[in-house]
Amino acid sequence: MFRNVLKNTALFTRGARAASAHQLVATRLITANAKVKIDTAVKSPLVVFMKGTPDEPMCGFSRAVVQILQMHGVDKITSVDCLQDPEIREGIKEYTDWPTIPQVYVKGKFIGGCDVMVQMHQSGELHELLVKEGVLPPDHASEPEPESKN
Repeated sequence: MFRNVLKNTALFTRGARAASAHQLVATRLITANAKVKIDTAVKSPLVVFMKGTPDEPMCGFSRAVVQILQMHGVDKITSVDCLQDPEIREGIKEYTDWPTIPQVYVKGKFIGGCDVMVQMHQSGELHELLVKEGVLPPDHASEPEPESKN
């Protein structure tokens, strides 16, 4: 609730003050400790901020992201279990301004959540990205067969 009050208050100011007030609000909600942890984690070639672990996902969306990555041949998934650290759980949402978990990063770039991963998988973009960014070796050229919609 306090967060919404701050954001709504920031919207009533005008011009540059509005932008800086909004930035200030967003900056204040992520702790320095969480920001350092997130900055460090996203330096990995591929990292998933998720609920649970790749071996034991604790939500269906996290499980779906792990399964998609495994279908593409990603053997080792670096993950951050957001359920273990409330600072990270809330901080990651502010870090990207994306409201949901899981969140996937490739080489420091935010890719998206489960819905984006499903779309990228279905279109073939995910496989291209994983090869291009070196998450998958170049000889891993064949992408998984799209699931039939029967």
